[in-house]
Amino acid sequence: MRAVRKRGSERGLVLDELPVPTPGADEVLVRIEAASICGTDLHIQRWDQWSSERVNPPLTLGHELCGTVVALGKGVDGVSEGDYVSAESHVTCGVCFHCRTGKAHLCERTQILGVDRDGGFADFAVIPSSVVWQNDRAKLPPHIACLQEPFGNAVFATSTQDLAGRAIAVLGCGPVGLFAIAIARAFGAGRLLASDHVPYRLDLARRLGADAVVNVAEVDDVPAWFAEQNEGVGMGVVFEMSGALKAIEDAFGIVRHGGNVVLFGIPARPATIDIAESLIFKNLTVSAINGREIWETWYTTRWLLEHGVVDLAPLVTARMPLERYEEAFALLESGEACKIVLEPNGAGG
Repeated sequence: MRAVRKRGSERGLVLDELPVPTPGADEVLVRIEAASICGTDLHIQRWDQWSSERVNPPLTLGHELCGTVVALGKGVDGVSEGDYVSAESHVTCGVCFHCRTGKAHLCERTQILGVDRDGGFADFAVIPSSVVWQNDRAKLPPHIACLQEPFGNAVFATSTQDLAGRAIAVLGCGPVGLFAIAIARAFGAGRLLASDHVPYRLDLARRLGADAVVNVAEVDDVPAWFAEQNEGVGMGVVFEMSGALKAIEDAFGIVRHGGNVVLFGIPARPATIDIAESLIFKNLTVSAINGREIWETWYTTRWLLEHGVVDLAPLVTARMPLERYEEAFALLESGEACKIVLEPNGAGG
């Protein structure tokens, strides 16, 4: 089979030929139909500081996937050959305090598909049966079904807040930020504003329902712009989705006194915040979000997509066969794409 791999400790990826893996106990073999590229995959492709310290090559990338189960390992229950499935990318231990108290997304022994173990940028992938999620092909085609994993991040982040009628800011219009905009609009957000430095992303933000957007590279005072757009008042909820240090700092200037800041973006280095001035004296509530609630978020995610509450189709910039992975990664690097879906056994082209 073919697989997009990080073969060694250097920049770049390769398309390798490997034997089709055999599922072990409590594992299933999935014939991959769609797998979307994530920012994490870009980090591994670039071989930056984070990935060089986290990833142990050789490794098959890809953690946003869907396909058909074609073989079962011993002891698998609740999954059958022919099932059309996606996967929760966080493989948790199941026995720690967090797993046993319904907070598996906080498991400190988590292994991530395509990061700590082989993932889905391949013709076939072996995944634990414990992370299998059943799909309805009639309602979710492969290029949408594979997006449930990243969409779930935005579902989890937005579900922590009351959105209806409130002034909402989304800082960072990458895929998860754009997902958050779509959800906020669907759930009745009041004034909905967004920021980024990439015109393509800002155009998508408008299409998804943002009332106004700002290119942060073109204004000197970003918090002042948000206040001007909201009748001189700070925003009720600020979702920081980029991880940019300046955006994290701006988030605490954009939010009104008594408002809420939700932190999702991961900064490349530690951020510095004035606790007294930016949090305590403003009486803020600050939340930090990691992953998705397993499995609560998945049920919400599936319902939103199957019932057309949120349409992710406009965010799929391209669908490509697996062998065009280099073109796909280059397009994402250019900033002129949102989600690109690789289709190893599908109709990408």
